Amino acid sequence: MCGIAGTFGSCNPDPSDWLPLLRHRGPDCEGVWQSPSRSAALAHTRLAILDVSEAGAQPMSSRDGNSNLVFNGEIFNF
Repeated sequence: MCGIAGTFGSCNPDPSDWLPLLRHRGPDCEGVWQSPSRSAALAHTRLAILDVSEAGAQPMSSRDGNSNLVFNGEIFNF
């Protein structure tokens, strides 16, 4: 189970403020992302089951930083 939260709009709170509310959903890892204009924000807490490495840390960003996401679940490739 993971905890995810996000918002989009003109007035966004600091996504770090959401982490205490999400921590019971995923105690193993946490992360936040906020756009430079503060118009979008993401927060994530993680329960690491299969992939306990930092490669599974979220929010995930594309190489160029233009795309960011959080999701509940795992990507399986085996």
